[in-house]
Amino acid sequence: MNQTILVHAHGGPEQLQLASVDTPKPGAGEVLLKQTHIGVNFIDVYFRTGLYPPPALPFTPGMEAAGEVIAVGAGVDTLSPGQRVAYATPPVGAYASERAMPADRLVPLPDHIDNAAAAAMMLRGMTAHMLLHRVIAIQPGDSILVHAAAGGVGLILCQWAAAIGATVIGTVGNAEKAALAKAHGCTHTLLYDQQDVASEVRELTQGQGVRAVYDSVGAATLASSLDSLSKRGLLVSFGQSSGPPPAIEVGVLARKGSLFLTRPTLFDYIDTRESLLAAAEALFAGVRRGDIHIHAGAQYPLSEAAAAHAALESRQTTGSTILIV
Repeated sequence: MNQTILVHAHGGPEQLQLASVDTPKPGAGEVLLKQTHIGVNFIDVYFRTGLYPPPALPFTPGMEAAGEVIAVGAGVDTLSPGQRVAYATPPVGAYASERAMPADRLVPLPDHIDNAAAAAMMLRGMTAHMLLHRVIAIQPGDSILVHAAAGGVGLILCQWAAAIGATVIGTVGNAEKAALAKAHGCTHTLLYDQQDVASEVRELTQGQGVRAVYDSVGAATLASSLDSLSKRGLLVSFGQSSGPPPAIEVGVLARKGSLFLTRPTLFDYIDTRESLLAAAEALFAGVRRGDIHIHAGAQYPLSEAAAAHAALESRQTTGSTILIV
């Protein structure tokens, strides 16, 4: 039997319930995976609470996992049983011991990436690639601000930006997270609840501000993000862990220096097979070169998915949280 997490009603972490269901069969163009490690991300929380509507109730959350191909459906000739693969893509349903997935959404894993690292890095790492290389091309000498710098995306983003040659300013919640962020590429760290972030950023950049702000926090940080930007700077809002960011009157962007604002989602940047593989290969290469070290934080058994969500939402975690099957 397939062990899976089901959500029957929107709500808190307690809605994540372990169940036994029949093992799916791969359809045409699909493969059946035996999953070993599953990534836990804020997008899973958004689906659980109903902020993002799932296809139907009950549903199994999750967008990211790694494992082994155990069967292939009709028409699949690019993957074979025994091959290790990973993914970070819809459809939802990753919180399971086995699942069927479209073959063209799976990425073969190289030998230097084990399953645990893959589950800890695919969604976060390809998000970092999108933010640094696709949404805006960060250049050597640029200054950037990264909120939640000790989080799963933040640690990868800071390292990758530092490898490019950018000056990275990161916001964190405490001294322990500040030390972790500095060890992963941050040039400067700020305690968001003890310091005036925008003023500190201005001082660190000789009054200029940063070229880009990467904001996954949302409601609590939007104002300081806008005030930290240089003229013609870009605010990249890609999450809302503190709640939805408030509406912005368009004229504010002009008054604060002809600013730009975007709200990207990774899945629009890996929507083709070619773009998916390009992002994954860039990430794998960064790990192989030593530019990116994956910080695997808390690990929970699949049966304790509720505890993983509670820790993530309360900001107790650093780096990537994964479920082990």
